[in-house]
Amino acid sequence: MKAEFSVKGLTAWYVKEKPVLQNLTFQLQEHEAVGMIGLNGAGKTTLLNCLCGLHDRFQAEHIQWEGEDISLRNPAFMSRRYAVFDGEAPFGYFTFREYLAYVFGTYKRQVPDIETLVQGFSFEKYEDVLIKELSTGNKKKVYLITAFALRPELLFLDEPVNGLDFQSTEFLYTQIKEYKEHGTVFFSSHVLESVSLTADRILLLKNGSMEELKDREWKENGDIREVLRHV
Repeated sequence: MKAEFSVKGLTAWYVKEKPVLQNLTFQLQEHEAVGMIGLNGAGKTTLLNCLCGLHDRFQAEHIQWEGEDISLRNPAFMSRRYAVFDGEAPFGYFTFREYLAYVFGTYKRQVPDIETLVQGFSFEKYEDVLIKELSTGNKKKVYLITAFALRPELLFLDEPVNGLDFQSTEFLYTQIKEYKEHGTVFFSSHVLESVSLTADRILLLKNGSMEELKDREWKENGDIREVLRHV
């Protein structure tokens, strides 16, 4: 299986003398789900912001897509990825349906049948409510439904479980596991269950560095703090 997305030697900072991320190297293969775990403040969101071109205070030896060096702001690459960030609720004066139409128009795609996603996330009552008036969990559902309907080749999810009810969390797990049929999903979490139940591989972000966990290290422990004691 070839690497679809490859990062080598990435260092990121807010103050250059105090890097948040140091010399990260990892690959995402075609059609796999990769979970990234780490305690709050470990730098997970900073990394995803870098990969989406939203944080420019970083440097890397290379960042490649399908074996070719790329700019993360390149429109061709941006048209093949989509990201859902935790805690953000852009386009607050759009309804879900308006936001969905906007995103699919931007990506130059037709909106597909989304009823399975809407029902799976228990969102039927909120499709025509302004995003700014939704609860935290329902705001998250707006962007998750859009992401899974869009099916980009590369999907980034930042703490996707946060704010979701139990039924929606279980449905999210199913969607992540099934996403490999369409592309690659890379998601962050501080909840070990969310990655142990869905991911093919788990990357641990700790003290600004990245390493891949072996099966034993994450299957035998139920809490990230317990994992950290053994790595």
